[in-house]
Amino acid sequence: CRGQVRLAAPGPGAGGDLPFFGSVLRRAGCLRSCEEPRLGAASRHRAAEEVRADFQRRVPYSYLQRAYIQLNKLEEAANAAHTFFMANPEHMEIQQDIENYKTTAGKVSLIDREARQHMEDYSAGVRHYDKEEYELAIDFLERALKGYYSEDEDCQIMCEGPQRFEEHEYLEYKAGLYEAIADHYMQVLACKHDCVRELATRSGRISPIENFLPLHYDYLQFAYYRVGDYVKALECAKSYLLFHPDDEDVLENAGYYEGLLEGMMDPDTVKPRKEAKTLLRRHKLESHLLQVAAASLGYTYTEPNYWNRYGARQDEHSVPSSISSEPEDGPRLSLAKKPMPKPDRELKEGGPLLYSDVKFVYNSQQLNGTQRVLLDNVISEEQCRELHRVASGIMLAGDGYRGKTSPHTPNERFEGATVLKALKYGYEGRVPLKSARLFYDISEKARRIVESYFMLNSTLYFSYTHLVCRTALSGQQERRNDLSHPIHADNCLLDPEANECWKEPPAYTFRDYSALLYMNADFEGGEFIFTEMDAKTVTASIKPKCGRMISFSSGGENPHGVKAVTKGQRCAVALWFTLDPLYRELERIQADEVIAMLDQEHLGPSEMNINPKDEL
Repeated sequence: CRGQVRLAAPGPGAGGDLPFFGSVLRRAGCLRSCEEPRLGAASRHRAAEEVRADFQRRVPYSYLQRAYIQLNKLEEAANAAHTFFMANPEHMEIQQDIENYKTTAGKVSLIDREARQHMEDYSAGVRHYDKEEYELAIDFLERALKGYYSEDEDCQIMCEGPQRFEEHEYLEYKAGLYEAIADHYMQVLACKHDCVRELATRSGRISPIENFLPLHYDYLQFAYYRVGDYVKALECAKSYLLFHPDDEDVLENAGYYEGLLEGMMDPDTVKPRKEAKTLLRRHKLESHLLQVAAASLGYTYTEPNYWNRYGARQDEHSVPSSISSEPEDGPRLSLAKKPMPKPDRELKEGGPLLYSDVKFVYNSQQLNGTQRVLLDNVISEEQCRELHRVASGIMLAGDGYRGKTSPHTPNERFEGATVLKALKYGYEGRVPLKSARLFYDISEKARRIVESYFMLNSTLYFSYTHLVCRTALSGQQERRNDLSHPIHADNCLLDPEANECWKEPPAYTFRDYSALLYMNADFEGGEFIFTEMDAKTVTASIKPKCGRMISFSSGGENPHGVKAVTKGQRCAVALWFTLDPLYRELERIQADEVIAMLDQEHLGPSEMNINPKDEL
């Protein structure tokens, strides 16, 4: 309809706007005559926001998986589970289901039924690039670009659909002609402007892949250079510079490519790609109109940073060429491993351990990572035994996981208890109060050690404290290929396929540091492991034992998990900390109050006027 009915330019004088509005009416008629025969009459009903959100998160595929299982269609069930998991990588039960399908259904080729082709092609191109298969990388990345611009056109058109006027009832709407047009068009324009973010965001995620569109050109400029096509290399470098004109490395690359072409052709005849120039010109004009409208019509609008340069290619070619395999005058490229967003604090380690009996074992470098430390003798053998006795008296199956007794794997039973529950049981005489107090004291000791070792300049608060045990279930340990706790990060959603960790809900984004203090070693399996972002490559493995503590920063730099416990029971105190006092653990604050009362000259319950049976 856009092609069939061109919008006419308004003319001068009275009635000069009639040609324009006449073309608007004809285009509306064209759309109506196109839609109704194919889609039926326009519905008066709208899907609720909850339903739309469920489809965005691919929730129907979770139901589909269960339905296919009932019909014994395991391959379809596996594909449905995989499709759901691609948008919900934090969902551990689905992750376990997929592993089970691989075991029971034999070799399954998992298919994402909602895959966006431009994303798939981009990921494939990057994989080939990382393997230095540059011709294949070029094929996939060029296909990804073509798909991107096609998807962009679709996104722009879809934004012209119905809009929601949530700020006012239609029947009470008093706006005049041009105000009403402006109201509607501003929503359409904001939607179109956000297509850049929409096309860079994987299904189910909130955050886009940073610098997504420019990265295509960044990968391509070096890939074309490696296959000897210097014209295309310069073309892609210039296309990238449209988005980041001050990128020194790519400016240097472009100059190098121009030098290679001198004598063969005039490098100035090589221009940036037309589609990139067109999109960027349109994007800047959209931004200008949105800001003008915000200033003159009272809208609230803040321009996001759509081309964040934290997104960078992930290879080793950022080193000076004299150190690499390139000739000395070769391109100096901006492709170091993707830098993490700059932390809001300086990362340090190696501070004092505060307690003379605590033994240092390994630091970050020895554990092949960042912000990691392994310590021994944090608590004694006798304290381990006493904690174990407390655990047997207070732990509840599924505690912390809404009563699910096997939240991570069906082959183990999970039990847990909090500090406040331990003190409550001690106060009521159900466990020795001294033993309950030990749980509180050793967790505080661990907090002080972590705060001191990582040399934090601000207070480290408890975010959650949990005494946990994992018990291998008899008769279910043969041929196990699952983990006791799947690979994850503590403050972001690990997405191994994208090699990303998305710091957004439902992750506990406020967590800054984590620690695990082990209580025993009389079990089989259960090693704690760190991995790369791919959730497969193990970088360090730690065998638990009494008094051993592993601590680390909680972000995507430290993916970790627990190997299967195949015999016996593995117990530990799990601790998560935050630097933000707004996210202090509520139960910990209540436990602090209880301890303060108990410390008041060791007063008994009657003297403190507290009923032991009251909930604390």
